[in-house]
Amino acid sequence: MQIPLDLARTLAAVIDEGTFDAAARRLRITPSAVSQRVKSLEQQLGRVLVVRSKPARPTEAGAAIVRLARQLALLEHDALAGFGLGEGDDAGGAGGAGGAGEAAAARPVSLPLAVNADSLATWFLPALARVAQRHPVVFDLYRDDQDFTAGLLESGTVMGAVTSQATPVAGCLVRPLGVMRYEAVAAPAYVDRWGVVDRGADALDTAPVVDFDRRDDLQREYLVGRGVDADRPPRHYVPASNDFATAIKLGLGWGLLPAFQSAAELELGALVRLGGSPVDVPLYWQQWNLRSPLLDAIAGAVIDEARRELRA
Repeated sequence: MQIPLDLARTLAAVIDEGTFDAAARRLRITPSAVSQRVKSLEQQLGRVLVVRSKPARPTEAGAAIVRLARQLALLEHDALAGFGLGEGDDAGGAGGAGGAGEAAAARPVSLPLAVNADSLATWFLPALARVAQRHPVVFDLYRDDQDFTAGLLESGTVMGAVTSQATPVAGCLVRPLGVMRYEAVAAPAYVDRWGVVDRGADALDTAPVVDFDRRDDLQREYLVGRGVDADRPPRHYVPASNDFATAIKLGLGWGLLPAFQSAAELELGALVRLGGSPVDVPLYWQQWNLRSPLLDAIAGAVIDEARRELRA
């Protein structure tokens, strides 16, 4: 049995775009043609491949087909680059046949990647910007907690991920990036009101805390380290990295911030350290184990940026 590649690409478009109508617009065919292609693939494989919800999502069998389609798109991109088609000039694209003009005309390949919110808000994007300057690529970024991004690799949703998981996902390579160190901080007015520095653990038992979302365990880990029942303090939930930091700086509650988001304010006295041990989060880069110059270029840029910006 063979998998028709055009049908696999159609299924991937449905999952990427979320609906059959959106996939049709992307593929420049009718929605009924998209539906017929997916049904034909399901009939040939004898499996249901997509849950027809909004957004559409793959079944376990469908995820394997989507993963294949994405791998093929990446390998096709690399093959065309080997012929001098679709890649920019290494020196910056001075023009001429096969140079920047072709790069400008080439349709970029889409690379799905997963990254935790704090990395996305601080050090991660400059690495991708450097890659995009040299390669015809667009990025489809999935934001999730670093403890959960590896799951997006396992499902085939993404090709690479910043994750806290050191053990490689099946079929993936893993490289260490460094450590993001978080310190518990609060605004001076908040410290004065709640006494979280002078009274320590006793105050932390009742003082409001800011969590990113209900899967954010950083503040919980800190509270346990201070001997506080982590379920007792009242909580704000602010599910965006920069807004999370702003909420702490405005005095809504205390929380753990990396130096990227707190160093300047700590130096100016606009934030106060609460004491206790910092929380270190080791980060790793995992990617599909494919021989792909583009995927390797992304990994190299991410690792270089992490070595400059994160703790060893």
